[in-house]
Amino acid sequence: MSRAKERKKPKEAPPSVVPALQKFLRTYEKHCAQSRTSVCPAIRRDLKSSISNEQILRKFMLVRPDDSSPSLLPVSLEPLLMTIRDEGYTLGKEICMWGLRLSNPEIARLALHLETKGRATCPITTLEIIDCKMDLWSLGRLGKALQLSSLQFLVLDYCKFGNGDVESIFSGLENNQRLQGLSLRYCGLGPGSGPRLGSVISQSAISELHLDGNYLQCSGALALLRPIGAYAEVQGKDQSTSASPYTGSPPQPSQVCRRGSSTLNQIARSPEAITLKTTSRKKKRKKGIKKKVKGLMEAGPWVVKLYLADNGIDGKGEEGKQLLEFTRLVTCLIKYSPQLREIDLGNNVLGEMAATNILEALRARRTGKLPALKITVTPQISSDTFKSIWKHSKKSTALKKKKKVKN
Repeated sequence: MSRAKERKKPKEAPPSVVPALQKFLRTYEKHCAQSRTSVCPAIRRDLKSSISNEQILRKFMLVRPDDSSPSLLPVSLEPLLMTIRDEGYTLGKEICMWGLRLSNPEIARLALHLETKGRATCPITTLEIIDCKMDLWSLGRLGKALQLSSLQFLVLDYCKFGNGDVESIFSGLENNQRLQGLSLRYCGLGPGSGPRLGSVISQSAISELHLDGNYLQCSGALALLRPIGAYAEVQGKDQSTSASPYTGSPPQPSQVCRRGSSTLNQIARSPEAITLKTTSRKKKRKKGIKKKVKGLMEAGPWVVKLYLADNGIDGKGEEGKQLLEFTRLVTCLIKYSPQLREIDLGNNVLGEMAATNILEALRARRTGKLPALKITVTPQISSDTFKSIWKHSKKSTALKKKKKVKN
């Protein structure tokens, strides 16, 4: 027998995570008692479940208790962060907070935790702050921390921002080369947020943008789409002059700098020189854009997923006069952007003419052999147009697998 077939030595079993989680729970309860705050029922439940199943706990869910009586002590973020620090727990990747009123000291401690980057005891890559209340100081402190964090996904859904409040967050996103996904659903964003969102997308690595349930209207959505649509149009011209059609591979990025300062300084000095964001080269793409990041991503004005459902984009009033231009930019994206994989325009009354233009763009995309696109539009159009758009949308992967098996 060849040596290659010789029996390999069995690998040693990894050490049990149970003792570490048991100690984590005790320390967390101690910090809650010392700070006169309530132990979060969700965190206690998840820790006990992970202990009983001998599994790593990667996501911490901090939620407001169902019983919100005045006599009940509040749930606080600080004891959790102190426990992560004291126990040196390096396995948690996500922190999610629901329905809390976050104080300035809590946000300050969170910001310090995020800003430690690779030296953090808990390298958080996903932060969800959903339906929470923060004042202007807290938003400003969080915005400053975003630039120095290792976050890849930020969710601020249902956090109502006043006029100018969200500017603190936007300032922390510009030139951010780590953050890939941003969700600002139902945040009360109006048309004035469109230009800042367009600037953020152009100068950051964000390629998945959730803006459902705001009120950008035509002007705000236009301002957001202008840099993306213009870049897609340039790509279309390049493809038409190229001898070979698009092969399905993402564009070749230039070398990605793994030490943030030099790359960020270069972009700051030359904002007009827009480069491409790094994309995965794997043929089998994972759902969404959640993938491991080794160092910084590159900036560029394109998106993989764009969600603009329920944003008051229609042909009514003064805003409606810009619907034609909005439709033109959307069709440019559909026709020419090889990066785009999903776009949601549901609950926006675009009208029959816009729907027909979108259908023609989908047909042109297929003719150009660009990757399949999943698109959602309102059913408030003719049934024939709606059905045709649905047929040209991305087909189920299960059906493709079935065909391969038959062959």
